[in-house]
Amino acid sequence: MRVLFIGDVVGGPGRRGLRDAMPGLRERYAPDLTIVNGENSAGGIGITERTANDIFGAGAGVITSGNHVYRHREAYEFLDREQRVVRPANYPAGNPGRGHTVVEAGGMRVAVINLSGAVGLRVARSPFDTVDGILERLEGDADAIVVDFHAEVTSEKVAMGWHLDGRVAAVFGTHTHVPTADGRVLPKGTAFICDVGMTGSRTSVLGVKPEQALASLITQMPTRFETAEEDIWVMGALVEVNGRGLADSFEQVMVPAPPASP
Repeated sequence: MRVLFIGDVVGGPGRRGLRDAMPGLRERYAPDLTIVNGENSAGGIGITERTANDIFGAGAGVITSGNHVYRHREAYEFLDREQRVVRPANYPAGNPGRGHTVVEAGGMRVAVINLSGAVGLRVARSPFDTVDGILERLEGDADAIVVDFHAEVTSEKVAMGWHLDGRVAAVFGTHTHVPTADGRVLPKGTAFICDVGMTGSRTSVLGVKPEQALASLITQMPTRFETAEEDIWVMGALVEVNGRGLADSFEQVMVPAPPASP
């Protein structure tokens, strides 16, 4: 089974880039399941039902999220209702949404777990304890497990990879928007990368127009951020999952979105 994971989709430009790139990605990689992080899909911050439907329409089977998932209050009911959208499992239990889901793909039951890092981000529980509990509950109900670890620091991400090595098919790092060069299959069979990168403008500062990000950093004054629109790239990773629910291979994905039709 082939799992294609796409990193943080930033705003309308990222959604359009994903939509335009997906036919070529499907032809090249033939994924059985496409998972997309959509937590920046609504104007560059947060997710809504409309932006989630755009991502589903592009071919996503599951959408993960992160620390901006509750930015738009109108999305709360949608998060409770839509089984294919997950938010960090180590948020307070009563918060809208769910921390994992199970879908059928490639003849397998695939569990997708979303976690938030605890270093530099606000969570209710340790991501390590949380994922251990979920894996225990999933025993017998999933043939393969994929984790989106939405975390701030590389040390915590690397630690999670080793913590889950041999227990899940893949740990994909998200949140920092910059693709890292450490993608590989760990010794016990778990594919891992600190950060898959983002789907959005490379002529930007993490998806924001450069001049606005610079103004904020230089002046230390409140600055209105807008999503950059030039040079859109789709970034992610492809993992081949075997019948034991572990990874046979890892391949980084970084492709420019096709130019928009005139």
